[in-house]
Amino acid sequence: MRDAFAILFGVSFEAIETVSLKSTNIYMNKEMHPARGEQSNLPIIALSFPKSMLILFLLVVGLGLKAQVRLSDQAEIAVITIGPYQGEPWSAFGHSGIRVYDPQRGMDVFFDYGVFDFDQGNFFLNFAKGLLKYKVAARYYESFIKREQQLNRSIREQYLNLTLEEKQQFVNYLWNNAKPENAEYLYNYVYDNCATKIRDIPEELFPGRIKFDMSYKVEGKTIRDLMDDYLDYQPWGEFGINLGLGQQIDQEAPAYDYMFLPDYIFKSFEGATIRRDSVEVPLVSRAETVFTPVNKEMKNGIMTPLSVFTILFFIVGFITNRNFKTGKRTKWIDVVLFSFVGFIGWWVAFLWFGTEHLSKGNLNILWAIPFHLPLAFFISKEKWRSFMRIYFKLTAFWYCLLLIVWAFLPQPLGMPLVPLVLAMVLRGFYIGYDFRKPLTA
Repeated sequence: MRDAFAILFGVSFEAIETVSLKSTNIYMNKEMHPARGEQSNLPIIALSFPKSMLILFLLVVGLGLKAQVRLSDQAEIAVITIGPYQGEPWSAFGHSGIRVYDPQRGMDVFFDYGVFDFDQGNFFLNFAKGLLKYKVAARYYESFIKREQQLNRSIREQYLNLTLEEKQQFVNYLWNNAKPENAEYLYNYVYDNCATKIRDIPEELFPGRIKFDMSYKVEGKTIRDLMDDYLDYQPWGEFGINLGLGQQIDQEAPAYDYMFLPDYIFKSFEGATIRRDSVEVPLVSRAETVFTPVNKEMKNGIMTPLSVFTILFFIVGFITNRNFKTGKRTKWIDVVLFSFVGFIGWWVAFLWFGTEHLSKGNLNILWAIPFHLPLAFFISKEKWRSFMRIYFKLTAFWYCLLLIVWAFLPQPLGMPLVPLVLAMVLRGFYIGYDFRKPLTA
């Protein structure tokens, strides 16, 4: 989950070492570190990997789908659930993938549906419009797990109770999906992400035979509530999600939709069944905890959205009080304040009408009024004086009404915005008051 918010929302962007199928050739993607903007080519196989196993592994991957590799009876397939990591906002929701392990064939591969390429065409435009393409990539499992352990993330495995024929069908699907012409998919941080792919694959392979355990559902819980559960230590991430996403995530979430989060993939598989010969048997044969994170004290920094906007409110209050005493309006504060809010308004409007994000019906438009920008730059124009007095006085009254109904709106707007709106109330009423005075020469 990376978008909101960019959000957002249930995806791992850590260093990736990938093997993709390109006809019968093997190529390695660049390792990407988005936080640092670095790229380097790394070998996919650990140097300690025995040469014979390495050759066999490369043959398995290289031959790919032209000559389907038959799994041995030792082959296992596991759903992998990676716990949240608070060092990066996009990793706060956890991560999911599929492990294919066949020691007799020298295969230990992690299929990762949370990979994207910065070099794809129109990357930033597609990101802004909610049309970003992700892809599946096959990665060496051991190196992937070591990376997650270094980040102190929990790692759990659920081995699937499948027959050899079903495992073969599953693996064939994964390798076919990993081919370059099939690997990409249009990402949606709720309805089509790294976690929902894990849910969808067995349903597609075994239609009508899979029954997930959905006893985790909580009455009245929305998609936004589910996201908020993971954002206690991501105040700015939570602020961005609440600002950018609209009422589409404020309806009560069906149990099925919970599975956009990796933890609920784990829970749904935990009690899931598969029907075989008219008998329902557990879908998971066993579960193992590979790594338990060391408990570390987590706390938010001082500069949270609430503290920043509270400081802003007191600054605006101090300036407004001084303006009353001196009889002179501080012009720059009005331009900065209302331009900033107007810019947010246009951004909200763009997300609503110009993108495929879940931003329709975003009630933040009630306070982030787009017309503030550019009107903020015309406040001091003499010929606009009468209009500005009425506009900002009505705006102040509107904000007062909005604050009264704030807690009853169908979309939660959040406490951090209250001091920001109060700051605009102060300046709106002051502009209305100041513009009633006659102009001085």
